[in-house]
Amino acid sequence: QGSELAGWAMGRWTYEGIDLNHNFADLNTALWDAEDNDLVPHEFPNHYIPIPEYYTFANATVAPETRAVIAWMQRYPFVLSANLHGGELVVTYPFDMSRTYWKAQELTPTPDDGVFRWLATVYATANLAMASGERRPCHYDDFTRFGNIINGANWHTVAGSEWDTELRWHYLHTNCFEITVELSCDKFPHASELPDEWENNRESLLLFMEQVAHGV
Repeated sequence: QGSELAGWAMGRWTYEGIDLNHNFADLNTALWDAEDNDLVPHEFPNHYIPIPEYYTFANATVAPETRAVIAWMQRYPFVLSANLHGGELVVTYPFDMSRTYWKAQELTPTPDDGVFRWLATVYATANLAMASGERRPCHYDDFTRFGNIINGANWHTVAGSEWDTELRWHYLHTNCFEITVELSCDKFPHASELPDEWENNRESLLLFMEQVAHGV
């Protein structure tokens, strides 16, 4: 249908009414509470945070798709991943939830901020649409000022809620470094536009995957 006939929320929720992108357990709050009480790292790990007990209950609102992804990530020790979105041209990196509960925007870096910024930059600089000299803002934000990358919490965290919980969960629970790539200004490109979208992102995807070969 394209963006002209499709609202931004089309396809976002499952048949059961669950938003899969926001269905992972909130591990940030538990981590920050432990830090505030000087429990990290001796009593509370900051690199492999367990899933909260409430999230494992049979009546917990957890989609089968979410449980499948969790089991998949626990079975295979992924170290790098990308969460592909649409509707903007920018690469975001954790944390994507502001530490100050009531703030809608707040720079909230991880201890691995330098690595995340590098991973985001690798993708953004090789993306043809982002790196174009004719690049214009998709909507209101001009991400070219930041090299087309931004800390997720410093963009549009909704105060007191969760934005991209999958992004945080992978990092805090399984040590997988994940970024979110907003692939295109158009959230629902027409089929005729897909070859161009592929060309815009092909080299970025390859370079991003090559980063797994880098070590300390």
